[in-house]
Amino acid sequence: MIENGIMEKQNKIIGGLTLISLICLVAAYFAPIWWVSLTAPNYPPDAFPDGIRIHFHFDGVYNGCKAAGKGTRMANEIIQKDLAHDDERYNPITDAKKDVDKGAEGLDCVHEMNTINHYVGMFPIATGAPVEKPLAKFFFGFFAVMLLAFTVNQKKPRILILSAGFAAVAGWMIVDQFMLGHLESHVQAYMQEAGTFFKEPDKIAVWGDNVRNISKIVIFGLIGVMLFVIAATAKIRPFQLLLALVPALLPVFFVVTYAGWLWFFGHNMHPWGAFTVKPFMPTVFGEGKVAQFSTFSYPYWGYGLLLVIFVCMMLALLIRRKQLREGTAE
Repeated sequence: MIENGIMEKQNKIIGGLTLISLICLVAAYFAPIWWVSLTAPNYPPDAFPDGIRIHFHFDGVYNGCKAAGKGTRMANEIIQKDLAHDDERYNPITDAKKDVDKGAEGLDCVHEMNTINHYVGMFPIATGAPVEKPLAKFFFGFFAVMLLAFTVNQKKPRILILSAGFAAVAGWMIVDQFMLGHLESHVQAYMQEAGTFFKEPDKIAVWGDNVRNISKIVIFGLIGVMLFVIAATAKIRPFQLLLALVPALLPVFFVVTYAGWLWFFGHNMHPWGAFTVKPFMPTVFGEGKVAQFSTFSYPYWGYGLLLVIFVCMMLALLIRRKQLREGTAE
């Protein structure tokens, strides 16, 4: 009776820790994980409180700039909304009273940083991680299924959860990427973005083919990994610990990927850039200096969610490891 009570308590703790991790996992997908900012004399603090700032999410890069606050010299300035292809054109003289600023939210710092970077030959930021970003949601689904399966300390229910969950994620991935054509539309958008400043159609077409082919390899590779995880969990008792360990390492996966793409951008600059800069490693963490620009790169609150997942799942893993040693978990 005492042993059963201890086991039930341990299972509840594992379930609670995993639930916290699942909530953080969902929130982290939509959260800004890292932020980068550039400051320079031509971007004064009263006009650009955070410099030229961008936020990195798992699915893309977003504007991190905010409007100048009250009391600054820019507080009463109007930032016009850029005309999109579907906006009605107007004559600034005869239509002087027309409100063309509706919907303007301030400076688009992703565009501004791309403009700054292209002078030294850097490609647009959105061309980074062209495979990882659109497939991130499926990897998060993969991790979520692993976490759900880990909460169960019996083999058969665990295998059922893995099988049903992975089947759902795989089906979603195939329908989304191939049947709905999102893979092809992503490749076309990537090619268009890659040619924003440096237009080399033949070279960019090869890049597009690479993104398409590597994405297919990753998609079917992930399905293969799902099958392997199911088989290994069914046959190797301690393998279930990896169901907690792999999602727990998300903070490491992000930093490694982020640093790798920073290296790529700093070492693959186009020769058509207005200024020549020697290959360099952009700042991953902390402050740096490039020409007259000061750079800042730090984790944001979304990275804190990843750390919560790491702590919770490592604690849950240690408890399950103890259960395996004592024979109270299958």
